[in-house]
Amino acid sequence: MIFEIKQIGIIHSPYKTKDECPIQGTFKPGGKGKVEVFPEYEEALDTIETFSHLILLYMFDKAGEVKLKRSTFLDDAPHGVFASRHPCRPNGIGFSIVKFDKRVGNTLEIREIDILDNTSLIDIKPYIPKFDYRENASNGWTESKPIRNKPSNIE
Repeated sequence: MIFEIKQIGIIHSPYKTKDECPIQGTFKPGGKGKVEVFPEYEEALDTIETFSHLILLYMFDKAGEVKLKRSTFLDDAPHGVFASRHPCRPNGIGFSIVKFDKRVGNTLEIREIDILDNTSLIDIKPYIPKFDYRENASNGWTESKPIRNKPSNIE
């Protein structure tokens, strides 16, 4: 089966390199960005202003070599890529939850961004706590891991 995914916009951020980019947007709440939705999709933004947070789906086009098991930003021990959020994945699809500030036409102003500048946007979904939050969810192997800076040996 062949899938076709259309780029619907471009994500702009202050981060030009992987080293500058935080591993999660909540670690850099002041990180601001813009989501430029292509004009032909602007109508799809109708009533998006009613949400405080958005889920952005995008392509990890600068991620590096795909490895099915590797160390991560939080741990030097290797984990399966599907048990992590590492960007070097078989299909290279990323997602981030961002704080939504305002819409100006086909541009969305956001905060808490953890995405490289000029990243291809493939979808936007509203973050809806009553649907997306799970009260008893497990943090898995990350539970006991302290938040740390990205190790320089991680791609």
